[in-house]
Amino acid sequence: MTEPRRETPIDRKLLELLVCPLTKGPLTYDQEKSELISRKARLAYPVRDGIPIMLPSEARAIED
Repeated sequence: MTEPRRETPIDRKLLELLVCPLTKGPLTYDQEKSELISRKARLAYPVRDGIPIMLPSEARAIED
C-alpha cells in the first residue's frame, strides 16, 4: 500500500532566483497546481517534491 503523495513546498529563496529558461523572464508560483508559470512563454513548469523541473519538454502549455 502506497502513501498519498504530499507536495513539498518550494524554497522561497529559490523562487526569487529562478527565471524561465526560454525567455529569461519572471516566473510566478501556482501553489495549488504546484507549477511555475511563465506568462511570456505561456508555459507551466512542474514542481515535483519541491524541485522545479525547468525543462521546456516537461512544461505544460498554457491556453487562455
